[in-house]
Amino acid sequence: MSTSATHNNTASTTTTTSTTTTTTTNIREMTPEQTAEAIKNIAKRIREESARMRETVKIVRQSGAIEELTEAVREAALAARDSVKEINDAANDLKQRGVISETITAAEETRAHARETAQYVKETVSSSRKQLTDTTTKETTSPA
Repeated sequence: MSTSATHNNTASTTTTTSTTTTTTTNIREMTPEQTAEAIKNIAKRIREESARMRETVKIVRQSGAIEELTEAVREAALAARDSVKEINDAANDLKQRGVISETITAAEETRAHARETAQYVKETVSSSRKQLTDTTTKETTSPA
């Protein structure tokens, strides 16, 4: 029995994704002959895909792509290592010269001054509102 006959005689559902389409057949609705045919087709496809995979690996290896990719990854890893070492050396130098602690101290002082300034502005606004409210109240309650 052919593959198309197998699919015509059984209930099947098709699920489609962006890249592949898969067909699922309910095995309970298949005859023993259809099941045997389906298994043979699966085995044939496995053999074909295995041969294709072997050929692809052979071509990729012969092309030098694997070595090229490996070398590129090696170079990237070495560059990353060297960059991290340079950054670490620079950070240690800044720490030893006191630049980092001076920066932290300056930031803390700036924060304290900013907090004082904010409090001063808050008090000024509150005082101005109170004066404005007092002036408005006097104007509305005094006889004209």
